[in-house]
Amino acid sequence: MQNRNLIRFDWAIKRLLRNKADFTVLEGFLAELLKEDVQIQNVLESESNQRFDSDIYNRVGILVKNTIGKLVIIEIQNQNEYDYFHRMSYGASKAVTEYIAVGEPYQNIKKVYSINIVYFDLGQGEDYVYHGKTDFIGIHKSDKLLLSAKQTELLGGKIEPAQIFPEYYVIKVNQFDDVAKDTLDQWIYYLKNNEIREEFTAKGISEARALWRVDNLPEEEQKNYERHLKALRNEASRLLTLKEDAKDRAKKEEKVEIARKMKREGLDLSLIQKLTGLDKGDIDAL
Repeated sequence: MQNRNLIRFDWAIKRLLRNKADFTVLEGFLAELLKEDVQIQNVLESESNQRFDSDIYNRVGILVKNTIGKLVIIEIQNQNEYDYFHRMSYGASKAVTEYIAVGEPYQNIKKVYSINIVYFDLGQGEDYVYHGKTDFIGIHKSDKLLLSAKQTELLGGKIEPAQIFPEYYVIKVNQFDDVAKDTLDQWIYYLKNNEIREEFTAKGISEARALWRVDNLPEEEQKNYERHLKALRNEASRLLTLKEDAKDRAKKEEKVEIARKMKREGLDLSLIQKLTGLDKGDIDAL
């Protein structure tokens, strides 16, 4: 049995993170992804947060701060952006610089996690979850650069630079095969299908099943949510139409090139029409 009356994850995190009960849902997702327990202190204002209403189907972004000062950026992107990796870099860098006060020592820089949930084929790769961090590897001896004993003492036990620099996660939702092999996969199943199976046991997922139901929304919010879903469907249809139009143009261009070569070889016009399927006017114009 599956719960099909759930609010989409992107809508939920941008409209429902108003109380501690909803925090527990997002904390569960983050714990499964980061493999550490997370307690959200608050949702911070950011450029991403302010984009919600102006970009209803494309981009969702929030910035949260946990109880030990780490910053977590969550971006959900429905539409293809060829410079998306650049935006990941910009967002993490902006968070690093915005949340250290003038005059503070650099050791107070917050650890940043950039979590990117994308509904398009970002880059090339066979997996559906990718993790990136900064390691310094010797070009001659291939050893990993670590912090000194003094640095480890001063920086609260950190032992490598990767614990200081931002870390990146990319979840390619559409590449997931719908087979939930572990508890993180259970969350990705929800992200892709907007459904939570009764047997799922991931942290926070039972809370999502109970709290993030469409029928829990006030009537006006339900209408807003339906408009959001309609906008997503319309956008998906528009992108599919553009994709099919591009395929048709490519096929026609290929036929035109073949017809051009045939015409140069002196083939009969009716034969060129028969072999390529092009109109007489298209062939005459070559």
